[in-house]
Amino acid sequence: MNNTSSEEANNSPLLEHGHEHEYEGEAREVGWWKKVLDVEEAKNQVLFSLPMIVTNVSYYCIPLVSVMFAGHLGELQLAASNLANSWSTVTGLAFMIGLSGALETLCGQGYGAKLYRMLGVYLQASCIISIFFSFLISIMWLYTEPILILLHQEPSISKEAALYMRYLIPGLFAFGVLHNILRFLQTQSVVMPLVVCSLLPLIVHVGIAYSLVHWTALAFKGAALAASISLWISVLMLGVYVLSAKKFKQTWKGLSVESFGYVVTSLKLALPSAAMVCLEYWAFELLVLLAGLMPNAVITTPLIAMCVNTEAIAYMITYGLSAAASTRVSNELGAGNPDRAKHAMGVTLKLSVLLALLVVSALGLGHNIWSGLFSSSSVIIEEFASMTPLLVFSILFDSVQGVLSGRCLNSAGVARGCGWQHLAVYINLAMFYLIGMPIAAILGFKLKLYAMGLWTGLICGLSCQAGSLLLLTRLTKWTRLEVCEDDPKENPVLA
Repeated sequence: MNNTSSEEANNSPLLEHGHEHEYEGEAREVGWWKKVLDVEEAKNQVLFSLPMIVTNVSYYCIPLVSVMFAGHLGELQLAASNLANSWSTVTGLAFMIGLSGALETLCGQGYGAKLYRMLGVYLQASCIISIFFSFLISIMWLYTEPILILLHQEPSISKEAALYMRYLIPGLFAFGVLHNILRFLQTQSVVMPLVVCSLLPLIVHVGIAYSLVHWTALAFKGAALAASISLWISVLMLGVYVLSAKKFKQTWKGLSVESFGYVVTSLKLALPSAAMVCLEYWAFELLVLLAGLMPNAVITTPLIAMCVNTEAIAYMITYGLSAAASTRVSNELGAGNPDRAKHAMGVTLKLSVLLALLVVSALGLGHNIWSGLFSSSSVIIEEFASMTPLLVFSILFDSVQGVLSGRCLNSAGVARGCGWQHLAVYINLAMFYLIGMPIAAILGFKLKLYAMGLWTGLICGLSCQAGSLLLLTRLTKWTRLEVCEDDPKENPVLA
């Protein structure tokens, strides 16, 4: 396509009037805000999201299971492994998840636009980016102990946490590649095989972690090493599946030097996506660091970390739904159906609230069993029980913002420079760090509410964030994606 035609496309209406009136009439009759639930759309999303829920929870549980094994070695090991897990999330794992978010836009809309070959190119470009940043982050991980001490964490806990982090470094590289492959498969609506490729490594991981912790001299270090080994097993399983399955012949054409030409393109989407995810993750993990400044940090640090991990598990369940929404939204935009994309997201929001209600009901009934997996300390179990009512509220708010923040805005917000990703970054920054964290600090330290005060502040930030993102979604005009099939680089979204 020549430059003239590109300029005409950029200046032309993004939503043709004929399509607009046709679907607006339908929307007026059965708008998603007026219906209880679109049963057919809900059914399709549930069938798609259930495997994604299993997949995401399974992969998240790999490092979490290691923390559980380490936590039963003693209170110091419990605090150190939880602090290490939080620090690894703050400095590396969340960043890798965010970087892979670019593929939800590129691969999702590329698949909807039937530019199949480009999916494999984008995957390789994203893996190059992830590996590069993994090298940089791993260097920082080697200096975990002095950094944590500089942040006024307990020296004995910091020393053990740094030891744990060193054995997690190989897993960092695997984690980045793993999430890129997941996005590549997710945007093609390939989900059922992921259940096997995620559950099997998790089951194997339990055996590996138990063996290294209890049957070798590695003990505490073995828990972290087990996570790295299991994450690489996951990558190898997914890699073999992509290479051997015939269904990917169009989207995976093998390694190509062409992917280096799309590194900058992917990076332009990956960095805002990473910032959006990290700002949210950091708010949660910052609570763990704040807990380390409180009296009796050996108790408060693992307590807050357990709450963060519980919140994360609940989020991963909702994340399966948001993955369904992301695929539906990006594919519909790529096919030129913005109103159907908006409708699909509305259904996802309602389903996410229903799922969150089920999760908090299970937590309310089984909180002692859940906390017992992390520690056998009666003090920890009792303290966690007192935090459960606050967890209920935070999970409910998080289920709504999780759909709006990272997944739907990621796939829809880039269309024709709509800019939703950047708006979501600003919202996360303001709500968590200008509202949530100051309130948490005041309640936790000034009013001496400690752990409960920290979590109450987080709830304030989450509620404001969910409301702001919901308002943004309702007020923003969704636009149809114009696709240039001749050259993806001329397409403002796919390039």
